[in-house]
This record gives sequence, structure tokens and C-alpha cells, in this order.
Amino acid sequence: MSNLKDKAIKAILDNKVVILFVLLCIAAIYASKSPLTFVAAELFTRFGRNGFLVLSLLIPVLAGMGLNFGIVIGAIAAQIAVFWVVYWGFTGITGFLLCVLMSTPIAILFGLLVGRLFNKMKGAEMIAGLVLGYFADGLYQLFFLYIIGGIIPVDNPRLIISTGIGVKNTIDLADNLKYSLDTVPMIAILKITFTIMFIAALVKLVLYLRKKNGSLQSIIMLGAAAVLGFALINFIPPLTDFLSTDRLLLLDAVTIAIIILIAYQVWDLINKKLIKKDPHYQITRPLLFIALAIALYFATYLKPVEQILLFVRIPVTTYLCIVALCLFNSLILRTRLGQNMRTVGQSQTVANAAGLDVDRLRVIAMIISTVLACWGQLIYLQNIGTFSTYGAHTQVGQFAIAALLVGGASVQKANNKQAIIGVILFHTLFIVAPQAGKELFNNAQLGEYFRVFVAYGVIAVSLAMHAWKTTVKPKITTAPSSGEEATVAQS
Repeated sequence: MSNLKDKAIKAILDNKVVILFVLLCIAAIYASKSPLTFVAAELFTRFGRNGFLVLSLLIPVLAGMGLNFGIVIGAIAAQIAVFWVVYWGFTGITGFLLCVLMSTPIAILFGLLVGRLFNKMKGAEMIAGLVLGYFADGLYQLFFLYIIGGIIPVDNPRLIISTGIGVKNTIDLADNLKYSLDTVPMIAILKITFTIMFIAALVKLVLYLRKKNGSLQSIIMLGAAAVLGFALINFIPPLTDFLSTDRLLLLDAVTIAIIILIAYQVWDLINKKLIKKDPHYQITRPLLFIALAIALYFATYLKPVEQILLFVRIPVTTYLCIVALCLFNSLILRTRLGQNMRTVGQSQTVANAAGLDVDRLRVIAMIISTVLACWGQLIYLQNIGTFSTYGAHTQVGQFAIAALLVGGASVQKANNKQAIIGVILFHTLFIVAPQAGKELFNNAQLGEYFRVFVAYGVIAVSLAMHAWKTTVKPKITTAPSSGEEATVAQS
């Protein structure tokens, strides 16, 4: 009993930040008197808009570089591409993909330069990233206020200031890039997936016929799955109609997730218990997951839960991008590169002794983070539908880092779960704080002040705790007096 109590106390202390913000969110939702359907819909929108950016922070933490305030530079790379794509008149998913193609090389270059700079400033990467963000913002403003129109001829009254030099403060993306990723239908994603599977099967078949390597059975199964999947989504009208939409009802998403979870656990049970007959396999684990999945399904019939599930629709493609990034962050830890980065993050001295190129690994981590931040900013801009030319990137780093810290992460440790929890809690406060301030004090501006205070407050506290933990207090030693020396000599 005492051991259980100690574990509970430790769990509470380890998650005190998360618990505090859960209580704050509950109190703010209650005080704001906002309908849960409204809060849930806004939360899912904000999660899709900001989740990718927050997850882009994890790789530098893994490599021991702390919280990457330099993701502002990745956002700048995205915004440069967005301006030119809008200027050239590309729209929809074509315009979005062109933004990705244009911005990625720029982000790689920026990440390379930032990584090299951070290697010259080891131990001060976070403050360097913060200052570097302000410096990059100055160059960015010079480019958009003077070079565009002043040096590079640009003639577009929708984008350029009336004097002919400089870009307008706000660019409307409604007719070109707005919802360009969010509105990609599910059937298009599946068609691309099955096409890639079929091409992969053909390539594997050619390699098998030339070198006789691999399994012919697995190649045939891959090709057959691609053909069967393509046929199902095209020749079954109800399935085609369901997949032709770009947004998925939350109830349908939860139902699909429950079915996949139960099917996976049943397959795992049959495979390991009946086929492989693993003597160490514990049957209680899959049964527990199946029971929880069934309980979750019955919970969807509760009236408040059902109202939310029937009200919220999620953009499938955007959420798939977030899931893909979560998988990437998890899988990279299993690669040699990820393991080397983790070694560097734990101790650069040990990494050097092991023969690792520490500087190179740190640069790679910064390039990955900058590119991911660039893509995250593209997702953000297409979802919000308005490009604030001189302000869209300014608080990207602070808000993303604050969300990560709210989820229980620290300067030394962060993972997907903490990033997801942080986005949910941080943006829940952002949604309800103004209305709570209006209801409690008849002043919505107080709620605005509170959420800004939260954003900067959690960063300040986290950095202070990091400095406190890493500061080595030197031991003060004094030379012995002559009398003490004589005493020691006599003894």
C-alpha cells in the first residue's frame, strides 16, 4: 500500500504542470460558459493548424540542443514561397505542393546555417535561436518592404503597396491556397497510396526476377492488395461516396479507430498465442485493450459525447500529416542516426569518445527541425486563410514552445505524447480565456492578457528550472592556516 502511495505521489509530481493546466482548462471552460461543441470544434481546428509546428521541435531536444526558437526561420522560408506562389497565380493543392518544393531547399539552407552557428555557441543555443529569429525577421522585412518592388520588379496591385515598392501587410489566400491541403478528399489519398503500393510491387518483382532476392509471395500479396483496394474504392458506390469527402465526421473517425484497434489486438492474440504459441505472451493485455475499446464505443452513445462527435469534422489530410510526423519522430529513434543524436543529447563527451561527428549530427538535427517547421507553417497558413506578411512568423517559436512545455516536456526531454497533450491544453486556454475574462470581469481583454502571460510564463519558468538544474555550484575551499598545518604535521 505504501509503495502504491509513493508511485501515485511520484506520478503527480512528475506531471504537475499537466495537472495544473488541466485544472485551469476545466475552470476556464466552466467560467466561459461556452458550449462544449464549440470548444471541441475550435480545438480540433487549432490542433490541425498548430500540431505539426509543435512536433517539429522534438528532434533538436533529442540532440541536446534544447528548445528550437529558430523555427521562426523555417516559417520565414515557408512565407517566401507562399508569396511567390500567390503572385504566380497557382491555386489549390498544386499551389500548396509548389510551396513545399520551393520552400524546402530554402529551409535546408537556413537550417544548415543555423546549425553551424549553434555549433559555435554550444550551451547557449536557445538564446542564440531567439536572437537569431529577430535578426532573420529584420532581413525578412528588408526583403518584403524594399527588395520586392524596389529591386525585384513586381507588378500586382493585390499584393504590392500603392507606391510600387514593398508587399502589403495582409494577403488574402481565399482564392488560391486557403484549405488547399484540408480539402483533399480521402479517396485521392487512397488512390495515391494504392498506386505507390502497386509500383513498389512491380519494382520488387523486377528485382526478384533479376537477383532472385526477396519473397515472391509477399510481392504478389502487395500487388494484389493494391489492385483490390483500388477496385473497392472505385466500384462500391457507398464506399466511394463516403471517401469522396474531404472532412471526416468525428464519430466516424472514432468508430474506425475502435475497429482498427480491436482488429489489431485480435490479430496479435491469434498470431502470438495460437500460431506462434509464444509461452511468454500475456493474454490479459490484448483483452484489456479490447475491453477498453468496447467501453469507448458505448461511451459514444452518451448524449454530451454524441453531440460533440456529431458536430466536429476533421480535415483528414492535415491530420494524416500530423500522424506521419509522429511516426517519423518515433521511428527515427530506432535508426542509427536517431541513436547517435540521442547519444549526443545525453553527453557530447561520450559521443566524441565513441567517434561520432557531434557537429554534423547537430547540424542534421537543425536542418530536419527547420524543414519540418517550414512545412508546419505552410499547413498553418493554408488553414487560417490569411497571410499576415510581417506578423505571421513572429510568435511561431514562442507559442509552439509554450504548448510543448505545457504538455510536460522540458529543455532536456520531449516526446510525441507531451507535444499532443500540450497543444490540446494550451489551445483550449486560448479558445476559452477571452470569454472567461468577459464573463468573470466583463472584460474580454483580460483573457487575452492571461493567455499571453501563460505563453511567456511557462517558457520563463522552464528556462529558469533548466538553468537551476544545470548550474554547477563550485565548492569553496580555503587554504589551511599555518597553525593548522603545524597541528597536522605533529599528528
